[in-house]
Amino acid sequence: MNPKIYDIIIIGAGPCGLACAIEAQSEGLSYLVLEKGALTESIRKYPIAMQFFSTAENIEIGYIPFSTVAGRASRVEALQYYRKVSEFFRLNVQLYTTVSHVTKIEEQNIIEVHSTQREIFFAKNVIFATGYFDCPRPLGVSGEGLPHVSKYYDEPFKYVHKKVIIAGGGNSAVECALDLYRHGVDVTMIVRKEDFKPTAKYWILPDLKNRIREGKIKVKFNAEIRRIERSKIWVKTQEKIEELIIPADFVLLLIGYTPDENLLRNSGIELQENLVPLFDPYTHETNIKGVYVAGTVVCGTHTEKIFIENGRFDGQKIIKAIINGNGE
Repeated sequence: MNPKIYDIIIIGAGPCGLACAIEAQSEGLSYLVLEKGALTESIRKYPIAMQFFSTAENIEIGYIPFSTVAGRASRVEALQYYRKVSEFFRLNVQLYTTVSHVTKIEEQNIIEVHSTQREIFFAKNVIFATGYFDCPRPLGVSGEGLPHVSKYYDEPFKYVHKKVIIAGGGNSAVECALDLYRHGVDVTMIVRKEDFKPTAKYWILPDLKNRIREGKIKVKFNAEIRRIERSKIWVKTQEKIEELIIPADFVLLLIGYTPDENLLRNSGIELQENLVPLFDPYTHETNIKGVYVAGTVVCGTHTEKIFIENGRFDGQKIIKAIINGNGE
């Protein structure tokens, strides 16, 4: 029995991957979406009380309106919205299927998609829409693998009445610090640069800075964690050459995330500086004919450049290229 050969296999069932599936379906192409976790797994792993930076209409897909109580969607609203969209279009999605690599069979012009469950899928074209939230950026210091250290933050109640160190100066760290403070947590932030990232949400930075001025949230700028131990961390600052010891019950390393480098390299995709895939900006085709990238994986470690807001349109360019013969 001959295996099914899809026109397109899409790796990743986040908003950008689902948008690619909707485009493929609207053009009558056969497709399959493979996702290593739950539907929109990255959003599911966001902090429970998180709100999106973008307004709801700017993260819509498939021309399906996204109505919210406030202007910006909450995590729960987004999860419900994307679930409803996938059900409305009856998208062909296979969840909890982890892709290990893809292999181009040149003589047959077919791409094999291999999963860690030892399944092999076949397609004429493959789209990587894998995002960057699965691989936390390593700090590279002793102790970052200890049980009280985490690279994700979900909710505050685990940390009530405890001392928590937060490393990072971007959105994740800023929102986490305020959330913890409002739940009775003793918070100290360690920020590598002289200020918070300029891409941090502008409407919450004043709140954070006011709490810092009041002494309710402590922060050390121009500082780096050098070592993590069970009940304390060692920090080096520019103000003091000697290392400072700061007590800590928990440490949250919220310093960003990277694309799945191993998956991309094992599939033969050439990566440039900062893990940016080599691809055609008009078609999004990589150095492998018939293999494309979509969404936030396009920007490598420059995660401030691509969001759902602009990545959701990549599928239109890719499907157009495939239909016009670029992906045949």
